[in-house]
Amino acid sequence: MRKVAVLILVIPVLFAFVACAKKEGQKGSDLAKVGNVKITQADLEREIKNLPDFAQKIFEGSGGKERFLNELIKKELLYQEALKKGLDKNTEYMKKVEDFKKITLIGQLLEKEIESKTKVTDQDVKDYYEKHKEDFAPVSQIRMSLILVKTEEEAKKILERLNKGEDFAKVAKKSSINLSSAKNGGDLGYLSRGQMTPELEAAAVRLKTGEISEPLKTQSGYQIIKVTDKKIGKVVEFERVKNFISQHLSAEKQKEVFDSYIESLKKSYKVDINKEAISKLGEEKKEGAPGKK
Repeated sequence: MRKVAVLILVIPVLFAFVACAKKEGQKGSDLAKVGNVKITQADLEREIKNLPDFAQKIFEGSGGKERFLNELIKKELLYQEALKKGLDKNTEYMKKVEDFKKITLIGQLLEKEIESKTKVTDQDVKDYYEKHKEDFAPVSQIRMSLILVKTEEEAKKILERLNKGEDFAKVAKKSSINLSSAKNGGDLGYLSRGQMTPELEAAAVRLKTGEISEPLKTQSGYQIIKVTDKKIGKVVEFERVKNFISQHLSAEKQKEVFDSYIESLKKSYKVDINKEAISKLGEEKKEGAPGKK
């Protein structure tokens, strides 16, 4: 990971320096010269802008810019020494450069074909909030009914009966081994968040009122729950969730456009998948494993 991190930091700067060495008429004063390569004020400003916001603040002011210039000089020194030693002809290096080039080009393509077509407007965010307000109202209490049995097979058979329309309360009274709730048709009453096991709470929160869960494994056996009511708290204000909604909508749009774009590319480029070879992946390791003959 450290090698990858170093590569990610160094390669963009190296590419920038190569470009700078070939371009004429760069604006700004020459700040330094390493060998035959000049580092101009324009180079410095551009490289600082490429940094994350928090890092840009570190190099504010004349003192900060001078420190950053020293970092660029160090990188250029290292780069020129690497060239001198012929490391740019190294196969591993060339493969990394090719990988970086591929990732960069893919990024530019996605920016052009995907990101530009998936802009989320303020109105989109507001409309989503208004249509899904219940999603931004925390559940304070959940009322549910429970059927507890010993085995998964029993739970699956009971779920099948429930899905066919049998009354949950009647099935609970006859089949549930949780006697305290069985006598009430499985009713557990209202439970607050935190009173349930994490697994039960997660399942209950996902279910809508009236829905029945899949069998849930517990220490006591397998349980099936039915949510019969939910007490909802105060709806979270729009300003507190608008960024989350924007990111959610953007991700959804990007996935939709991306999937469609990939399908269109598959029609333009022939893709052959060797299923036979794929099915054999990992077989060589198994055959060569210790104790295998």
